[in-house]
Amino acid sequence: MSSRFSFSIMFSELIPNEKISYSSKECILLKIEDIAKLANVSKSAVSLALNGKPGISPETRLKIINIAKEGGYIPRTQSRPEKTGGTSQILRFVACTNSGIVSEHYAQQPFFMELIRCFEEQCRTNGYSLLFSSVPSDQLEQQIDQLETENESNGIILLGTNLSREQIRLITNIQPNLVVLDTCFETEQTNFIVMNNRMGAYQAAQHLLELGHRRIGYVQSSYRMYNFDRRKQGFLACLEENGESLKDSDVFASPPTAITAQPSLVSLFLERKGSMPTALFCECDYIAISVIKSLAEAGLRVPDDISVVGFDNIHESVVITPELTTIHVEKETIAEMAVKKLMSMIDNGDRVNIKAFVDTRLVVRKSSRALQD
Repeated sequence: MSSRFSFSIMFSELIPNEKISYSSKECILLKIEDIAKLANVSKSAVSLALNGKPGISPETRLKIINIAKEGGYIPRTQSRPEKTGGTSQILRFVACTNSGIVSEHYAQQPFFMELIRCFEEQCRTNGYSLLFSSVPSDQLEQQIDQLETENESNGIILLGTNLSREQIRLITNIQPNLVVLDTCFETEQTNFIVMNNRMGAYQAAQHLLELGHRRIGYVQSSYRMYNFDRRKQGFLACLEENGESLKDSDVFASPPTAITAQPSLVSLFLERKGSMPTALFCECDYIAISVIKSLAEAGLRVPDDISVVGFDNIHESVVITPELTTIHVEKETIAEMAVKKLMSMIDNGDRVNIKAFVDTRLVVRKSSRALQD
């Protein structure tokens, strides 16, 4: 394996002009305060733009970045050290935003925050820099091509939630060192690493069945994607193997990123009071937290009146009352496998593609209990 410097994690997509001499006394470079004045925005807005973080409009971000580039602004985290025999290695983490589950502010959501932290740690441990980018899924090819043209990476980790196989092929043509997360096309010649969604939902259903529940309801995301579809398959498979089935009337829907009580669910639970399932499996922890709050507003207690199980094991699952029984996703393992696969491709020319499913495990807390006679 080639030697390499260990750099701090880099989140900004702003790349300093290579022609600028960093040591030149004649070169006058802009500071953040100068950029803020020129763009007529706050210094915090400049920081958000230069660090690739959400919170400002695309137009404002582009305006700030253009001013910074023209002025030769050099972020401290991107001042390039002199090479002394090693070579800098850069990985790019790309999240594809859309109108569904991966919003512009997705990086503030607990699951993705934890996943990104895991990738930061893996890159730091292995001496890689990490560039962080979020691009709209309908501009995926153009923007990634632009990013790679401005600052070519050694490999891309693509958060490919709900991307089509055609979109993934386009990215492979731009950067063949690619690992895709959060979706999988088994016939594509690309690396995919995903959580074992079927197994996780199967574990959740098995847990509730072992507690004596036979009428188990299902709360699905109102926005569909690969992970949720696979979870539903695993849930239904477990019920079928145990001689049970899911009634159409016991299927509910909720937004996948809301963590507040949903008026539509509250009304439905009030109408169904007395004829509710004894347990509910929710396709993700966000939905489970929203369901627990909706049940409370409808006068139903968890787990005394109804058990609830989620999926993801985000930090908030131990903050909600009662603490949430859920399915743990091995985010650290996913990050480690993705980074090591890219390292093998970069350092050793590894061209054997993998499709990897990382198993989940059940975490039992206080939101589920044995069915009472």
